[in-house]
Amino acid sequence: MTLPPVELGAFPRERAGELLTLQRAAYVTEAQLYGDARLPALTETLPELLAELAGSACLAAWHGPRLVGAVRSREVDGVLHIGRLVVAPDLQGHGIGSRLLAAAEGTSGCATATLFTGHLSEANLRLYRRRGYVETHREQLSPAVELVHLTKDLAR
Repeated sequence: MTLPPVELGAFPRERAGELLTLQRAAYVTEAQLYGDARLPALTETLPELLAELAGSACLAAWHGPRLVGAVRSREVDGVLHIGRLVVAPDLQGHGIGSRLLAAAEGTSGCATATLFTGHLSEANLRLYRRRGYVETHREQLSPAVELVHLTKDLAR
């Protein structure tokens, strides 16, 4: 499959419902992987998402009018915290996530970026390691989910 043309840009908060739909679609495979449909990305409500967007930056990937990916970031004490990197399930594995991650890193003046993913999320871990992230520690979120925390030196 050829990657469709994708444009990156700031996410308009008035389209938050679309982002919530994309996020849920993208996290279904994670829920299946961990056997848990109560993952925070799946249970987040529209008001919670809007509150999150008010305090963070959000980059979006568009194929024409279709929202096909997004990533959120927030700068805290000189560290870029990256979260909720999502890509439409039918377009995963085509570089959209890599482009969004690079764009989020590039918009920051921070020297370090940090993010996390679940220990069973091998595709995510491969992506982050390819992009230069290294594991710093693990955190037990629940009996079934261990979070892998990673960091990257952006000053290089």
